[in-house]
Amino acid sequence: MIPQQSLYGRLGGYDAIAAVVNDLLPRLRADPLLGRFWQHRPEDSLKRSKQLLIDFLCSSAGGPLYYTGRDMKSSHKGMSISESDWSAFLGHFHAALDALRVPQPGREELVAFVQSTKTDMVEA
Repeated sequence: MIPQQSLYGRLGGYDAIAAVVNDLLPRLRADPLLGRFWQHRPEDSLKRSKQLLIDFLCSSAGGPLYYTGRDMKSSHKGMSISESDWSAFLGHFHAALDALRVPQPGREELVAFVQSTKTDMVEA
């Protein structure tokens, strides 16, 4: 029996996941609803957040990276992320996956995983 490749491997590894994040973050920052979460943050903070997101997704997808950030609930506490914010985020996430032609079913698994973090992030 052939062992099943991890989601990390099926998505294309680090470079593919980093490409999704590189496409996604400018979309989020430019969104009139979501841009407030990145306003007034220094460039080094934005770079750190980006790398933590890449590490989190890679690690959670079964890759060899170790995520060193806080858990999602602690990281997003007090941000007042609403259902509208979450829906807007998902729209941009799907757009980034479309732009990079992320294949099924890895895409479905990645979206399902991201969806599983919703209760730790949405407060309002």
